[in-house]
Amino acid sequence: MILVDTSVWIEVLRDKTGSVVQAFRERIGREIYVLSRFTQLELLAGARDEREWRRLDDYLSTQYYFEATENTWKESARIYFELRRKGITVSSPVDCCIAQIAIESGSLLLHMDQDFERIARIRPLVAEQFSPEE
Repeated sequence: MILVDTSVWIEVLRDKTGSVVQAFRERIGREIYVLSRFTQLELLAGARDEREWRRLDDYLSTQYYFEATENTWKESARIYFELRRKGITVSSPVDCCIAQIAIESGSLLLHMDQDFERIARIRPLVAEQFSPEE
């Protein structure tokens, strides 16, 4: 199972040539992929206009999601806290939440965001940098 981060979806959805979509399809193959509600939030919040909002909302309503648990919130805060104490900055606590959901679900996290590499230094996060150029 692959949890696909917002950073990958942004590149897939912005792809005008089809090359990123093709690379994404090849990487996913026959594996099941899911999103987190944080990705839903981030994608909808970034909609440029009402038309794009509706298209995204329609698409996202057909996807599978991992939900945060009661434990997710505390452990995500702990990740952020521990990184900060080590002098490591991540851009958002949301990335800590997404990472924690991947850990809890035992999923690979496919991303294009260096924050997840930082988180993997202190947590058993299985993460893979998506590189559509390869």
